[in-house]
Amino acid sequence: MVQAPAQTVSLSEFLALPETQPASEYIDGYILQKPIPQGKHSTIQRDLTMAVKPQKRGRVFPELRCTFGGRSIVPDIAIFTWERIPRDEDGSIANQFSLAPDWIVEILSPDQSQTQLTKKILFCLQQGTQLGWLIDPTEQTVFVYASEQALQVFDMDSPDRSLPVPDFASDVHLTVQDRVNGLLG
Repeated sequence: MVQAPAQTVSLSEFLALPETQPASEYIDGYILQKPIPQGKHSTIQRDLTMAVKPQKRGRVFPELRCTFGGRSIVPDIAIFTWERIPRDEDGSIANQFSLAPDWIVEILSPDQSQTQLTKKILFCLQQGTQLGWLIDPTEQTVFVYASEQALQVFDMDSPDRSLPVPDFASDVHLTVQDRVNGLLG
């Protein structure tokens, strides 16, 4: 859902607005509210959040607001390496993340545009994200985007192929058959 402001809204004005449920994002001067997650989306998000655990090299954040490059987005799942996680003075994890995730996962909901999610992932890659996944539950397909690499498509035609992960998450092993298909079904 796109909410066009009556007048131009700056990023700082957007960030001063109260949070919405579901979350709203700020992209190119527009406020876009994410759809309410439904069963398949919620299941995939929860299960991937639990399955993707790069051993002491990164942390998984579901629905984390990330503000960078003139945008403020809320990926379904954002994964950051330990050294890039913003910290408060006491060493605890900060509330504000003003940088692109190292790995982004988006899950296509029935009312979402695959084009908009693809553009979000490509923008993140331009801002330093290492890898992006776009999961289409209906088609049981995972689209994998990486900087300066061709798009890779994983589906049930090759269920045992390992899904690519960033180097920092080399201990994470997911296949369409064992993990993603199980999460989708």
